[in-house]
Amino acid sequence: MSNANTATESSRAGADPHVLVWLVVGLFFVWGGATSLNDILIPKLKGLFQLSYAEVMLTQFAFFTAYFLCSLPAGTLVARVGYVRGLVIGLGVMVAGTLLFWVASDSGVYWTFLVALFVLAAGITILQVASNPLITTLGDPAGASGRLTFAQAFNSLGTTVWPYIGSLLILGTVGETDSSSVPPDQLAAFRASATATIGHIYLGIGIVLAIIAAIFWMQRHVLPLAKEESVGFFDSLKLLSQPRVRFGTIALFVYVGAEVSIGSILANYLQLPGTLHVDAQTAGERLSFYWGGAMVGRFIGSWLLGRVVPGRLLAAFAIAAAALVLISITTSGGIAGWSLIAVGLFNSIMFPTVFSLASEGQGSRTPQVSGLLCMAIVGGAIVPMITGTLADATSIATALLVPVLCYAIIAAFGVAALKPLSTSPDRIGAIPADD
Repeated sequence: MSNANTATESSRAGADPHVLVWLVVGLFFVWGGATSLNDILIPKLKGLFQLSYAEVMLTQFAFFTAYFLCSLPAGTLVARVGYVRGLVIGLGVMVAGTLLFWVASDSGVYWTFLVALFVLAAGITILQVASNPLITTLGDPAGASGRLTFAQAFNSLGTTVWPYIGSLLILGTVGETDSSSVPPDQLAAFRASATATIGHIYLGIGIVLAIIAAIFWMQRHVLPLAKEESVGFFDSLKLLSQPRVRFGTIALFVYVGAEVSIGSILANYLQLPGTLHVDAQTAGERLSFYWGGAMVGRFIGSWLLGRVVPGRLLAAFAIAAAALVLISITTSGGIAGWSLIAVGLFNSIMFPTVFSLASEGQGSRTPQVSGLLCMAIVGGAIVPMITGTLADATSIATALLVPVLCYAIIAAFGVAALKPLSTSPDRIGAIPADD
């Protein structure tokens, strides 16, 4: 949708679009925090259910598989009902997921947590598909990367604050989750008691999400998406014929995989004698610095992207991230621990920059491209499984070579994106020159 159309629709609705901008920015904060709690759940569930790294990574697999299965349907949904209505639906699905956490905590069975994570992620997927392109359309197209990066900074604020609080509430009792000596007939009750706090936390999140959904419902007539140019589910796949979209989808896949892999093993990594050698709660609190680095980097990045070509800045940040991981692998003590934490600073601009570069110039097909890109977030399911399996077979340090390879691919996309985007009329989704 062009900016002119956006302004017309907003005026027609009689609402101030700036209000919607800040509502969406607040939404970035909420779902960022909910996503980051996965990293706190991992050490808790690992100890409680006596899981290997590969087994506990099923939490991330269940969560991020939802992006793969739900993104294209979400893109079609948003194209039909509009951005804001799509946000309301996504929030409703998230509420259902938080209620399932209550059920999972009461059951004391591992797979029920996986189901709850999948449903919660399905709701977040719809939010991603609707909100990312919505932010890019609210202003000058030349500033889309910076605008989305600014919104993502508040997403990072959520991922900074929530792990710290979550570590106090969830990991403060991680030492009480060793179930190896519990009699089999008491195991389910023991696990249900140990995870009761998790159920309470997610129930509270669900209440907040329901309130936010009600607020967005009152804004449902703002910025409706034009429906006459939407495409079908399978037609969305044709957009992969565009080199920029295809490479961007791959780059987003490996970016999420690298970020989630590091975040998922960081708490365990920092407990090792060869790194910071801290207890579980302290290690969980240190996760806030990893995600906090992403927050700081996004605020700085939103300023830099107005002055540096996005593709060039993306490549530079990816190279820096890879270098920090290699430093962590080849050193020990504080340097090994803090260099890996510092990767978060350079992760900062990657998602919004890859997203905006890959979806650039798509016009009315932006929701479908957004669906494809969000589908690529399944990298957060697959890459951590590979990383976890390698960690079981060798060591966490060796497994960190997987994120290094991911950052190399992202750097290559940044270089490739320096080439001007084709706007020929026969390109799928191209915007005519006189649009």
